[in-house]
Amino acid sequence: MDKATAGKKIEKLRKEIRHHDYLYYVLDKPSISDQEYDKLFNELNRLEKQFPELITSDSPTQRVGGEPLKEFKTVIHKNPLLSLDKVTSEEELREFDKRVREGLNKDNVFYFVEVKFDGLAMALNYKSGTLEKGSTRGDGVRGEDVTQNVRTLKTIPLKLNETVDIEVRGEVILPYEEFIKLNEERIENDEPKFANPRNAAAGSIRQLDPKVTVKRPLEFYAYYGTPQKGIKTQHDLIKYLNEIGFKVYLPLMYLKGIDEVIKYVNGLELKREKLPYEIDGVVIKVDDLADQEKLGFTSRAPRWAVAFKYPPMQAETVVEDIKVQVGRTGAITPVAYLKPVHLAGVVVKRATLHNEDEIKRKGIEIGDQVIVQRAGEVIPEVVKVLKHTSHSKPFKMPKTCPVCGSELYRAKGEAATRCINVSCPAQVMERIRHFATREAMDMEHVGPALIIQLVEAKLVGDAADLYSLKKQDILKLERFAERSAQKVIDSIQSAKDRPLDRLIYALGIRMVGRHVASLIAENFSSVDDLFDIDPEKLQKIPGIGPRVAESMARFFSEKENRHFIEKLRRAGVTLKSKESKGSKPLFGKTFVFTGGLATMTRPDGEELVRSLGGHPSSSVSKQTDYVVAGTDPGSKYDKAKKLGVKILTEEEFKKLVKK
Repeated sequence: MDKATAGKKIEKLRKEIRHHDYLYYVLDKPSISDQEYDKLFNELNRLEKQFPELITSDSPTQRVGGEPLKEFKTVIHKNPLLSLDKVTSEEELREFDKRVREGLNKDNVFYFVEVKFDGLAMALNYKSGTLEKGSTRGDGVRGEDVTQNVRTLKTIPLKLNETVDIEVRGEVILPYEEFIKLNEERIENDEPKFANPRNAAAGSIRQLDPKVTVKRPLEFYAYYGTPQKGIKTQHDLIKYLNEIGFKVYLPLMYLKGIDEVIKYVNGLELKREKLPYEIDGVVIKVDDLADQEKLGFTSRAPRWAVAFKYPPMQAETVVEDIKVQVGRTGAITPVAYLKPVHLAGVVVKRATLHNEDEIKRKGIEIGDQVIVQRAGEVIPEVVKVLKHTSHSKPFKMPKTCPVCGSELYRAKGEAATRCINVSCPAQVMERIRHFATREAMDMEHVGPALIIQLVEAKLVGDAADLYSLKKQDILKLERFAERSAQKVIDSIQSAKDRPLDRLIYALGIRMVGRHVASLIAENFSSVDDLFDIDPEKLQKIPGIGPRVAESMARFFSEKENRHFIEKLRRAGVTLKSKESKGSKPLFGKTFVFTGGLATMTRPDGEELVRSLGGHPSSSVSKQTDYVVAGTDPGSKYDKAKKLGVKILTEEEFKKLVKK
C-alpha cells in the first residue's frame, strides 16, 4: 500500500472510530461489538506504525502519550471561570427569580436546570474542531495546563463533529461505583483512600504521568460552550454540545417559572442518593441567551444563574469511645464508637479513623461532638470536630497490642502502627479465618467461632495446623458431636486441592487480593516458582506495581513463611497449578452476574468462572464479555443491553461452562 492510499484509509478509520466513540461514550448507543471496534482500532494502529509520518495529535490512537511532566504550567483563562451565587432555601430561590424578572421586566421566565456535579471544573479549547488545550479552573483566573491528561478521557473528544473554534467548560467526575472500586484497590495496595469522588477525580487529573490518569474511569460532562451562530437558548446550546461530541446531563430540563423549578429541585433531592455520581445541588440558569446578556454579571458571578446547594450527606453525633482493631497483617486501626445516628438511609454506630496521624490532624477526642459522613457504600468516617465537650479526653494510641501485649511498631514513612508478633492471637485467628474463607480455601464448616476455640485450646498455631486435626480434637470442643466434628474434618481435607490463585490469596500476603492472586497464578505454575522471585520480574506482569511486587518478594523470602508453605506441602496441599491456560475454557473472559439465580448463589457462579479461567466483575463495561441475568436483574441488565454485551440466562450460562 502506498502512502496516499494509506492516508485515505487512515482518515476513513479515524472518522469511523470517532463515530463509534461518540455512540458509545456520549449517547450510550453502541452499534458494533467490542470485537468489531477493536478490529478497526488495531487496523488504524497498524497503519500508523507503518506510516508514522501520517500520525496526527487528534488520532484516536494518540490519547495516551508523552513522558511524565515535572510540573504543570500555569494557564491564564481568556474568559474567567466565575463562580455562582449559592442559595439553600426556597425563599432564596424566589428572591433570585424576583431579581431576574425585575431585571428583564417580565412576568415569567423560562429556566434551564441541570445537576451540579461535585467534581473538578475544566475548560477545553478547540481550534477548527481539534482539542488544543485542557486546563483546570484553579482560582477562576489562573488554572493548570492538564492537556496531556484530559486527552486520556474517552468522553473528551480529540476532534469534534464540526470544525469550530469553541471553548467548552464542564466537570470531570468519577462515578460512585468506580470510586468505591478505586478505594478498594488502594486499600489492597496499602495506599491511602480518597476521601470522596471529587478528590479522586481531582487527584487523577492532576497526575504528572498520564499513564496513571488513563487507568481511572473518569467522565467529563459539558455544561457550557461559547455561543455559536443561530443558537438562542441555553438548552439549545447544551443540545449542540451533545451533537458535536460531548456528554451532557440528560434529560434537558427547561421549565417555565420558579414554581416548576422548585418542584424539580425538591424531587431530585429525594433521588440524590440513588444517582450513580455525586451531586451537591442544582444549577438554575435563565434559558434565553439574550436575556443572559442583558442581565450581565457582578464582579464575581453571573446575575442570570444561581446554584441551589443541597445539605451534605452528613450527620452530627458524639464519639463515645475510640478502640483499636488488630488486622491479619498486624495493622492497628482506630475505630470511633458513635452515638447511633441515621445517615443516608442507615443507622451508623461506628466510623473509621484510619490511623493515629488522622486523629491528630482532625483533633478528634473521645466525647467530642463531630460530623460524620457517608458517601455511597463507603465506610462512614469522621469529617471534623464540631466542639470538645466537658467530657472530652484525648485518645492515646496504645504502646502494646491490646490482644497479645506485644510492643507495637511503626515503621518510618508508614502511617500504620503494627503488631509484629506473628503469633499474636488476633493475627493468628484472622489469618486462619482468611485462609478458610469461601474466597480462599473454602473450608465450609470452619467458621470464626470454631477458629477461636481451636486457637484458645492451642490445637492450631497457624492455618497449616488445620490439616493435622483429628476428629477426636474437634470432639473435645464445646457443642460438637460425632457428625458435626466429621463435617469439619471433611471440609478441611477437601480443601487440599484448590486452584493456585486461591492458595496464593489464602496466604494473606499484604496487598495481594483476589485479582492480583489471579494475575500471579496466570503467570506462574507453582508456589515454588515464587521463592526468591525478583520483584522486577513480577512488575512485568500488567497490573502489578512496585509495592505489590516488593510485598510478594518479601513474603516469600521470609523464613517463617517458607516454613509455613513447607507445612502445607507435608500436609498434602497442592502447591501447583493443575491446568494450563488452554484447558480453561473461559480464560480471559469477563462475567457479571445480576439478579437472583435459581440453582446457585452469585458467589458460586463467580467462583465457577474463576475456576475455568475467567474473571468475575461487579460492574458492566465495554470490556465485559457476558452478563448472566437472573430474576429482577436491574440496571446492570439495562446497561448490558445498551452496550451490546452478550446476555445469558442461567441455563445458557450452565451450558456454556459445560462445553
